[in-house]
Order: sequence, then structure tokens, then C-alpha cells
Amino acid sequence: MPERIDVEQLLEQMTEQLKGLLEQRGIDNPMLVGIRTGGVWLAERVQQHLELQDPVGVLDISFYRDDFTRIGLNPKVQPSALPFATEERDIVLIDDVLMSGRTVRAALNELFDYGRPASVTLMTLLDLQAQELPIQADIVGKTFKLDPGQQIKLSGPEPLSLQLVQRQAWQSH
Repeated sequence: MPERIDVEQLLEQMTEQLKGLLEQRGIDNPMLVGIRTGGVWLAERVQQHLELQDPVGVLDISFYRDDFTRIGLNPKVQPSALPFATEERDIVLIDDVLMSGRTVRAALNELFDYGRPASVTLMTLLDLQAQELPIQADIVGKTFKLDPGQQIKLSGPEPLSLQLVQRQAWQSH
């Protein structure tokens, strides 16, 4: 990681960008959905900053991953929880790191299984510019590239911090 990143400060900047984008698109009642685990922590912070009343939705995309048969089931798999109807709602999908795009693709597949949203806005803390699928975020906190074998992990929920770790060969994000 090239520099120390203040996650809370970055998240405040991203929330301001999101406010502007939602206003530009005429969205006044967005539903926040976080991808477990880091995306949920971020979505909860964004919810506080935006002072939204609706609860944050949680997606666990373990069963929707396209590499499920190759890497197996995450032992920490938990159920998704969308405490609201997604049909014709404006969703803000939040994740911590955008790398290959496969996590976001899995999240979109699961989200659409709950109903057809009016729109989906993607917000991610970090974009590592390693997309394997044509997926890009609408709101990005920071963009940079890692050296081969490196991975960034968001730790939290209190405090939120980023750590650079060595990636195991089978992991994909």
C-alpha cells in the first residue's frame, strides 16, 4: 500500500460524492446494501453519515460465486438479510475492495433474485484495477495497483483499518 489510508476520512469524502450522485440522479430514498463483511461495515458508516432510517441490507454472496466449486464454501457463510423489498428500489451496493469484479457480479445476481431494482449504484472503498469482468464502481475511495501476491484486507468494525497481506494462491476477490 503506497501510503497510510485514513478509512474514516476517505469514507466521509465518498459519502459526499454519493450525496451528489444521488441528487444528480434524483434518488431521495436509497437503500444501502453491504457485501459481507467489509461492505457491511462501510454501509453502516454511510447510513450514519446520510442519516438514513432504513436498516442496511446484508448480502453474503458465498453461494453465488463463480469459483464456489473450485475454492469450496467459506466456513463463515451466513445468511443474507434484506429487510426491505428491492423491487423498483434504488440500491447502493457497497463493498470494500473491487478487484476482479467477481464478488460484485455475484452480489448483483443475488440482489436480482430478491427482485428487480430500479437502479444499482456501486460504491467501493478501493479499486485495485485488476478487473476480469466489465464492472466498475460509481464511487471509488482510492484507486491503485498491488504487487503480485499482495492483498488488502479491511479490518473492523471498530476501528476500520486497512492492512496489506500476502494472498494465498487460491483466493480471488
